Amino acid sequence: MDTRDDTGDGHQERTRLGAIQQSADAWTTSLLQGLPMRPSWRCLELGAGAGSVAYWLADRCPDGQVTAVDIDTRHLDPGRAPHLVVEEADITHPGYRPGTFDLVHARYVLCHLPERDEVLARAAEWLAPGGWLVVEEPYQLPAETSPFPLVQRLMAAYERRYGAHGTDLTWARSLPALLARSGLEDVRFSGRLSCMGGLGNDRWRPLIDHAGPALVADGLLDEADLTGFHALLADPAFVDIPQVTISAWGRRA
Repeated sequence: MDTRDDTGDGHQERTRLGAIQQSADAWTTSLLQGLPMRPSWRCLELGAGAGSVAYWLADRCPDGQVTAVDIDTRHLDPGRAPHLVVEEADITHPGYRPGTFDLVHARYVLCHLPERDEVLARAAEWLAPGGWLVVEEPYQLPAETSPFPLVQRLMAAYERRYGAHGTDLTWARSLPALLARSGLEDVRFSGRLSCMGGLGNDRWRPLIDHAGPALVADGLLDEADLTGFHALLADPAFVDIPQVTISAWGRRA
């Protein structure tokens, strides 16, 4: 699932970020727990969103420091922990040099940046010796392979909308190779399926509600498509897999 867009008010954005956290946090924290984390680690959370991963890291690294950076910090609480630093910055700017860290983590951020390859390479340089870079991004399955014609239209529109703003929803496939090219060792990767539908298991309604008005305004969908999507969500036979999250990580020697 992707996390950034130019539509919606603050409340809707907070709802969307909350839905992403509910869907993805357990997977993310299980990955991070597999690292040899120490209480003294210095951590950098890129594109911190509503802060759940940064807060989790602050709990795990009480003797270190967690820097949560985002271009929009409205949804972050700098008072959550004394060793939590909230930083409003553009991570694509070549002059952004946050320091060195034992862990740099990014989730659903880099695929939206035209400079994604360059930012990942710079993030690898921000690691201290022995530090880990963990990147998680969505890989959208081909829209036309959905068993639901409405989802085919919906996801094709979704990809076109984000693609027009510089997003690449298939970039995640290159993550392991990019980490290796950045000089990292012990590169590993894993995947998590995204559920659309399935009644209470659905994680896509807030994302489509957020993007829907812009998709209609751009002529990529019509209101009947959005109404039909909400009707599908009430059908217990509606279950689909529109995306896979690919998580990859590597260590600086």
